[in-house]
Amino acid sequence: MKLLTWNLNGYRAIQKKGLEQILSLIDAQIACFQETKAQPDQIEMDEYLYPYTYINSAMKKGYSGTMIASLEPAQRVVYGLGIEELDQEGRVITAYFKDFALVTVYTPNSQNGLKRLDFRQKWDEAFAAYCKSIDRPVLICGDMNIARTPLDIWDEKDGIGAAGYSMEERSSFENNLMDDFVDLFRELYPEKRQYSWWNYKTRGRDRNEGWRIDYWLASKELLPKVRSVQILDDVFGSDHCPVVLDIDLEF
Repeated sequence: MKLLTWNLNGYRAIQKKGLEQILSLIDAQIACFQETKAQPDQIEMDEYLYPYTYINSAMKKGYSGTMIASLEPAQRVVYGLGIEELDQEGRVITAYFKDFALVTVYTPNSQNGLKRLDFRQKWDEAFAAYCKSIDRPVLICGDMNIARTPLDIWDEKDGIGAAGYSMEERSSFENNLMDDFVDLFRELYPEKRQYSWWNYKTRGRDRNEGWRIDYWLASKELLPKVRSVQILDDVFGSDHCPVVLDIDLEF
């Protein structure tokens, strides 16, 4: 099975740039999206491409949002974490299939000056507890808004103390998630330097000055089933690129 995760930085904007053609070429059985910035009635997906779509939109229009599109229906779908304070921005969808649960997430950014760090840390703790409570093997994907190590950022000096690379955020990510789940790209490619996000404002993609902040995580028992993880940095349309997981699972 091939699964895709992609922060679109606006579903409607990228749809005008050929989203469905790109998805057709990648040919994933399930596609997960973050930062859709759209309400359900503003999202149109070719039903021949993905007949089943699950959408979690933010209360604030034009902000955040997640989506799962699938060739087959999920057995059950859960929106959010079940915590009202954290569920206003449409950041999580969980789709249950026969052999696994799939969680897509758009992790809150701590913002300039780390002014939203407290919210981010509360989120990390609640999100990890939620994922650990799921009663079957779990795949987690999405924009985690964290570069885990110096290999995941083009220049460590660029990130010191900044949102997405602060010591507080990295410690929170490791302590809450990484004892129970595996970072599949880093597990397969321990020394590889490749990025999934580039700063629009500085034209970072032109020079490949990026960060790896889009992930596939998995329960440890799923690791033997993983075939590959590919960061498709030659696919454009967003300031992020798709990350594709190939894994021996079925609907």
